[in-house]
Amino acid sequence: MEANPELLSYLEDFLTPRRKDLFQKVIVNRTNFFTVATQDVYQLHNTSAVIRSCDVFGIQNIHVVEEVNLKKIDREIAMGAQKWVDINRYTSTADCIQRLRKNGYKIVATSPHKGTLLQDFDIARPAAFFFGTETKGLSEEVMEEADEFLQIPMVGFTESLNISVSAAIILQDVTARLRRSGQNWKLSEEEQIVKRIDWAKKNLKNSAEIIERFKASR
Repeated sequence: MEANPELLSYLEDFLTPRRKDLFQKVIVNRTNFFTVATQDVYQLHNTSAVIRSCDVFGIQNIHVVEEVNLKKIDREIAMGAQKWVDINRYTSTADCIQRLRKNGYKIVATSPHKGTLLQDFDIARPAAFFFGTETKGLSEEVMEEADEFLQIPMVGFTESLNISVSAAIILQDVTARLRRSGQNWKLSEEEQIVKRIDWAKKNLKNSAEIIERFKASR
């Protein structure tokens, strides 16, 4: 999609002032510096809850690998977050990892038993956080490809957390530290325009007609 400021202004004229202000407020806190990948998560509501956490903490892209478990996003759990977060789907873990590496991300495998403690994780480099199935965790393929392992420190009898809870804890920590850092973590101006156009289109039932009128007027 082209970053067209005139089209954005035209579309946003059809939004309520409150909705327009909300889009402007949210977009400045969006980031692609960190991203999330889920691998064959069996419980549908867990993937949906992770998507919701991505929206809450400003993560614009999530990568969903479905080699074994082909699911549809649970709209009730995601609470509409799937409209505002970009969901990238794969049927191959290798393809997902390859794309993320090409885009400059280090592969971080989350684990309940080994790796860097969350509070010690270095946020200096873009990272993709991988979360696995509820029963077996991440596959050997991801574990072998990982550049780093990450764990949430736990001091109780329970040895693991639900993946949606783990994702929320990790994202809250790393995004909070990222916003306090000097990193260039925000979307570029062009990326912000493109995403606001996308959000406006999703918010307007007759967006196709509105865009055609815009094109005809130029």
